[in-house]
Amino acid sequence: MKTLGAVLAGGRSSRFGSDKALAMLDGRSLLDHAVAALRPYCDAVVVVGRDEIADWPRPGMGPLGGIAGALIHAADQGFDRVLTASVDCVRLPGDLSSLLEPAPAFLETQPVIGLWPVASIGELRAILEDGSDLAVRAFARRIGARAAQSGFVPPNINSSADLDRLAGS
Repeated sequence: MKTLGAVLAGGRSSRFGSDKALAMLDGRSLLDHAVAALRPYCDAVVVVGRDEIADWPRPGMGPLGGIAGALIHAADQGFDRVLTASVDCVRLPGDLSSLLEPAPAFLETQPVIGLWPVASIGELRAILEDGSDLAVRAFARRIGARAAQSGFVPPNINSSADLDRLAGS
């Protein structure tokens, strides 16, 4: 199975106060960290919500818009599934592959980290077109995704103080 890694980087970073993707941690941008964290688990990695791949159907749809953009791109490029992570996800559990197999599955502690079959794009489009519940967990329930338990809790960076606490660790 071909897996596309997708860093979701289209958010407004309103809680962070500036473009979170470009914030620096230990000499590298959060975007660079997130791409590097996904790379070992994927055949290719893309960035969604920026110039490379757009959120679908438009910006401002939250993580589901990014996941939809990634699934559409994956289908067009012949991938079977998409592994997603947010731009502030600078570390992933070492056993991520075994945690998320079989797909669909997501990390219970951070649902945006998920392994989504390309075939689920129709269900996701329906959710986004309806617009009533744009939570990742709503999409997960609709496609029967499993919540994977892990002792590892990925960092969640929502402020410069969060970034400072993570620096050097």
